[in-house]
Amino acid sequence: MKKALITGITGQDGSYLAELLLSKGYEVHGIIRRSSSFNTARLDHIYQDPHVNDRHLFLHYGDMTDSLAIDRIMNEVKPQEIYHLAAQSHVHVSFDIPKYTGEVDALGTLYVLEAMRNHVPNAKLYNATTSELYGKVLEIPQKETTPFNPRSPYGVAKLYSYHIVKNYREAYYLYAVNGILFNHESERRGSTFVTKKITEGLIKYVKTGRPFYLGNVYAKRDWGYAPDFVEGMWMMLQQDKPEDFVLATGETHTIKEFVDESLYFIPDRRFEWAKDRFLRECLWEVFPDESTKLVIGIDDKYYRPAEVDLLLGDATKAKEKLGWEPKTKFKDLVKKMMLNELNSI
Repeated sequence: MKKALITGITGQDGSYLAELLLSKGYEVHGIIRRSSSFNTARLDHIYQDPHVNDRHLFLHYGDMTDSLAIDRIMNEVKPQEIYHLAAQSHVHVSFDIPKYTGEVDALGTLYVLEAMRNHVPNAKLYNATTSELYGKVLEIPQKETTPFNPRSPYGVAKLYSYHIVKNYREAYYLYAVNGILFNHESERRGSTFVTKKITEGLIKYVKTGRPFYLGNVYAKRDWGYAPDFVEGMWMMLQQDKPEDFVLATGETHTIKEFVDESLYFIPDRRFEWAKDRFLRECLWEVFPDESTKLVIGIDDKYYRPAEVDLLLGDATKAKEKLGWEPKTKFKDLVKKMMLNELNSI
């Protein structure tokens, strides 16, 4: 039985990856942060009681800022595969807490690499990086050879993470790879991320009549479906030699397009006016008076200090070398997320 260690197992990607590995017969270990409230909701359906002898999922307390904990867990578990997903991953928040973002996203990766080098040098490591590395893009579409130009503390921290993995691979001959993943969403996306904010916000509007607010709705992103992308993570570690890969859909859509598509799944007749009005581009208003039938407003506080206007990935290398392709199209992604919200009503 293969043994895998996942940092960030309680996140969107971590929960899907844990499911995938368990389905393949792995023994899965995950690192979770201690909290006074439960933070394992995404794992509840696969959680296994610690008192059960024949279980395959194990959770360990740790934090990416605590190098001693990472070292201890790596030594205790001794995994054959390591999936480093843990991060402070909210781009806008990284401007508010740049030091913490750097400690978690940059130095956290170093701690994982050092623990791997000291205790399981023959293991394989997947490191989650991001399309935010490209920032103010210097080439369209973006691929593995495109120069990086990050525009946020998050992107800069991930740039360090990317290069320290590459450095340890070359210096110590570790099997360590970077996955440069473009935006991937799902029903399990956190509520502060724009896609989930849209789907939740529209349903709450139907129920309460209260508007919600967004920032730059004309930013373009390459959106895929998280379960497709975690399969690509696993595939990267099944290769004979370590290489870095871009995972992307090859399509780009604005945030406004995401809202347009989401509106078609609202079943309430009271909302028909909003669909028509929205499609005429009359729905966006800044801080309207209460008499306005506003669904979505624009608030400057949701704009980034340095914006990333367009991300569009080229996953040709992943297709040719891994046999990986995204299965879920943009419209299907929106449908999955909206139906999930509708089922919660």
